Amino acid sequence: MKRIHLLLACALLIVAASCSTDDDLARSTMIENEVNDFVWKGLNAEYYWQDQIPNLADSKDDNPSNYSSYLNGYSDPEDLFESLLYQPGQTDRFSWFIEDYAAQAASFRGVNDAFGFEFGLASVDKTSDVIGYITYVVPNSPAAEANIARGDFFTEFNGTKLTTSNYTIVNGYYRDESISLGFATLQNGTYTKNGKVANLTLRQVIENPVHFKTILESNGTKVGYLVYNGFKYPFHTELNDVFGEFKTAGIDELILDLRYNGGGSVLTSAYLASMIYGNAPDTEVFAKLIYNAKNNSENGAYPFFDRGNVYDQDGNKSGEIDLNRLTNLSRVYIITSDDTASASEMIINGLRPFMDVYTVGTTTYGKNVGSYTVYDSPDFSSNNVNPNHTNAMQPITFRIFNKLDESDYTNGFTPDFSETEYASEIKPFGDPSEPLLSRALTAINGSAAKHSSSKPTLATDQIFSSMELQKFSKEMYIIPNEN
Repeated sequence: MKRIHLLLACALLIVAASCSTDDDLARSTMIENEVNDFVWKGLNAEYYWQDQIPNLADSKDDNPSNYSSYLNGYSDPEDLFESLLYQPGQTDRFSWFIEDYAAQAASFRGVNDAFGFEFGLASVDKTSDVIGYITYVVPNSPAAEANIARGDFFTEFNGTKLTTSNYTIVNGYYRDESISLGFATLQNGTYTKNGKVANLTLRQVIENPVHFKTILESNGTKVGYLVYNGFKYPFHTELNDVFGEFKTAGIDELILDLRYNGGGSVLTSAYLASMIYGNAPDTEVFAKLIYNAKNNSENGAYPFFDRGNVYDQDGNKSGEIDLNRLTNLSRVYIITSDDTASASEMIINGLRPFMDVYTVGTTTYGKNVGSYTVYDSPDFSSNNVNPNHTNAMQPITFRIFNKLDESDYTNGFTPDFSETEYASEIKPFGDPSEPLLSRALTAINGSAAKHSSSKPTLATDQIFSSMELQKFSKEMYIIPNEN
């Protein structure tokens, strides 16, 4: 009997020890934040530079205990995300962590909570003064309703006079629910407060990127001019309609103004290229997309298109249209700045094998890579997304090349015709005397050599653009379920 009791006691001890070991193992492999697990797995699978990051090696999660310990070392998933980027701020200047994927998706469609204007800041020569200048205003926005216009100057932000030591107060533009601007008038090289104050409250704004279009007559040449501020895919019909007007009018030349266009949809960029160069068949390559080694089966190309998809404001395909393609252009003039990026640069690079592409203005931003949104779902798509949080990621997932396998523009495209947009010389879009448009027109007329760069009424040096700190302003992305 004693032997039976002894055996039972030993068995209970073994079970207890086993349970203790299992509990310890469970605790050692417990991941405290499921978003961290998503971040690592998503980047391991999709990130373009995955093979350059030791902590994204496939073997990293082979040992569950070590893997969970590594992830639990980060209390904030965004910190983990940032730690896994390749040469952040240098090679990878573009990947970002998403707090709310619904808000990001809406932004890609042109829907944002916004005040409805963009601006620059410039320091005034030989003083500590800083002036703000409006670069463009979105129609039907708080700024438009306050009668703010392109070229307006402001010297005060939220009641504080702007100087070289405090101008970062304009960061309230990105975080505050309401702001105020105090305006000034420039006369004879000096500016004075004019008493106008605009009080603006943040609200949802839908921006049609087809901002301005006209047809100009220049020395007997009919020139189509389009200011296009973003490759937003719910506005394919509006873009196509402009080219319908250009086609009906029989324009001889095209000036495409992308100075404030930070990019957007790859598909929309391919559609625009198809409208500009109508002689390419739909079997011809406009751009090639190359993914990381794990996803090289996804490598492919965007052709030129004869037909295009139409999407509603919720991003759902609602129909198709015949694209209005111009067939008589042998060249295009593109107005650029350091805010010209991504899908805009894709237009420049992709069209160069087929026609002369001349850039006018200043050097572009330099972004030859793109992305798609990576969701916390079984296949990282927008299907069956984890309902426990709203986080997602926008990591770089592909690099883009043209037909000739050219992609070397990480330092931007240097302008063929250099011209600076000085604060004091800003004029309405379409005004032939506006410096950048004037520069393009003189190049078209063959008189570029006679053109003299504009000399500003007020000597200024740009120190800030409102597009610099906007996460969604310089992007090239693939539309979810775009086919």
